[in-house]
Amino acid sequence: MRPAIRDNAPALLGARQVVFLCLGLLAGALLILYIGRATDIDLMLADAMYDAGSNAFPWRHAWLAETFNHTILKSLLSLAAAYFVVAAAWDLLRPWAGRTSIDRLRLRVVGLSAVLVPLVISTLKQASVAHCPWDLARYGGTEPYLRLFDALPLGVPAGHCLPAGHASSALWLVSLCVYWLPGRPQGARKAALAALLFGGLVGWMQQLRGAHFLTHTLWSIWLACAVVLTIAAVLQWWPARRGARHTEVAPDYLADAVEDAG
Repeated sequence: MRPAIRDNAPALLGARQVVFLCLGLLAGALLILYIGRATDIDLMLADAMYDAGSNAFPWRHAWLAETFNHTILKSLLSLAAAYFVVAAAWDLLRPWAGRTSIDRLRLRVVGLSAVLVPLVISTLKQASVAHCPWDLARYGGTEPYLRLFDALPLGVPAGHCLPAGHASSALWLVSLCVYWLPGRPQGARKAALAALLFGGLVGWMQQLRGAHFLTHTLWSIWLACAVVLTIAAVLQWWPARRGARHTEVAPDYLADAVEDAG
């Protein structure tokens, strides 16, 4: 008799779906890298948003872009993130009996994403040398324009502006797509796309202000997708691995007895 394995660990994504999404992330990274390294799209868009006559970005202190987008909306999104973090932590400490294992997995994916998406993006931003558009000599500042992987010139301070930090306050919302998984993948795709468009719009408002280039926002979008996918894969993989290590094996004599009874 072969050992009987009990594996009731919930799964949001199949192995094939994870591989497909990883390939999509790889293609996306190559595309963003190409835009940033081989084109002038960043500069073209920033030039269009900059007013050379007033030597400023007209939207920099606009109420919609500065007060609403950067302050009010960010606060609301932070409250929403805090709700999921607290709910996930509370469920971990005092699990609610009425919540299924798949619902618990979804909640933990969103709760961790609400923390890790902004944290990862903020950490990478602090380690970057790229400057924001409004700091560049091209737009009235003093610093040089640097592409990704360009070396920082001697005597020039690091800019700490890549990827876009403010967009991360909304991009963790992409994790909400797990509430449509695994049963409704089309709904999950629509939810993820809506969240990414919303996060991109939040980042676009910062671009209007001269706070970021397009690729800064695109890298934030890419990182958010990568972080959420990693969290979902790890959280569904770990219980399965743990369950495999604790395989329950029926004794041979008991298995034989069951067969004889049959």
